[in-house]
Amino acid sequence: MNQTELVLAARTAELPGGLHVLRALPQARRRMVGPFVFLDQMGPADGPPMAVLPHPHIGLSTVTYLFEGEAVHRDTLGSVQRIVPGDVNWMTAGRGIAHSERGVHSGRTFGIQIWVALPKQHEETEPAFSHHPRSTLPQLDGDGAAFSLVAGRFGGAVSPVKTHSELFYAVAEVEAGGTVQLPADHEERAAYVVSGAVGELKPGDLAVFSPKADVVLRADEPSRVLLFGGATMDAPRHIWWNFVSSSKERIEQAKADWRAQKFGQIAGETEHIPLPER
Repeated sequence: MNQTELVLAARTAELPGGLHVLRALPQARRRMVGPFVFLDQMGPADGPPMAVLPHPHIGLSTVTYLFEGEAVHRDTLGSVQRIVPGDVNWMTAGRGIAHSERGVHSGRTFGIQIWVALPKQHEETEPAFSHHPRSTLPQLDGDGAAFSLVAGRFGGAVSPVKTHSELFYAVAEVEAGGTVQLPADHEERAAYVVSGAVGELKPGDLAVFSPKADVVLRADEPSRVLLFGGATMDAPRHIWWNFVSSSKERIEQAKADWRAQKFGQIAGETEHIPLPER
């Protein structure tokens, strides 16, 4: 695939609570794609309900999308929202928010969490949360592929999800022999294979594509693929734990605020994840 600039294999990581994930971003060889600075694949795994205790964020939006299972989001704004497969939970941390994510019942957990860095002018915006049922998201058909447009613009459609920068994020279900074409009007673009096989790409592979190159992906077997990207960010981003910022000093302030529990309280939660030592 001569339009491919880089292929990275996701690595295994463990979240507090024992949930194992595949982490495709960030990596040493590629820190971000457009505004996308973090990509975790949760599962597929069977077990007790997921339990991610209250934890903080600044300077980003978190995007939760499930393929299987159910979870409940709670945050310091008072939001309480159940998410089911195909829905989108979009939380903008801005100057600071804390939230928890808990599974509804034992069984299958399978989904994606992505972080989108906020432009410098919006890093300290007021925190916000929005939920978008699958029925409100554009559903597109292509050459042996069906797309759900999570955010941004893709294939002539526009998602209702509010974003702070130019981007696209779509989930594609591709038949064997089906093809996916990525728009060339975004500066940075990538594809992540969740399942199946797409040319040289296998599950857990993240491909970053050359700017302005024509990108056509063909599935060798039924496959699920994430497509995302956008404009190059206005400055490098520092990532420390759950904090993202263009300023190292701002991250130090966020650390101090979490130690002092200044992010607010989440109704019904009595525990929290302590600040890591490193």
